[in-house]
Amino acid sequence: MSIHFTVSGLTRNLIHSLGLDHEWWPKALTPEQKLLVECYLAGQIPESAWNDYVFEMPELERHVNARRGRH
Repeated sequence: MSIHFTVSGLTRNLIHSLGLDHEWWPKALTPEQKLLVECYLAGQIPESAWNDYVFEMPELERHVNARRGRH
C-alpha cells in the first residue's frame, strides 16, 4: 500500500491546519485572470479599468499585492 501526496497539497493542508488560510491568501486564478494580472503589472491596463476588474474580482488585487510582496 502506498500513499501519494503533492507538495502543494501538503502545503495547503498545513496552512489550513495552522489557521493561516485567511482571505488575503491568494486563491488560484483562471487563465484569463492570470493574463489580466500580468497585463496590469506590465502597465498595459489603465488604473480606471483595473479598478473595475478588482471591483468584480477582488482576488485579483490579492494576487497583485502578493506578487509585489505586500500581503
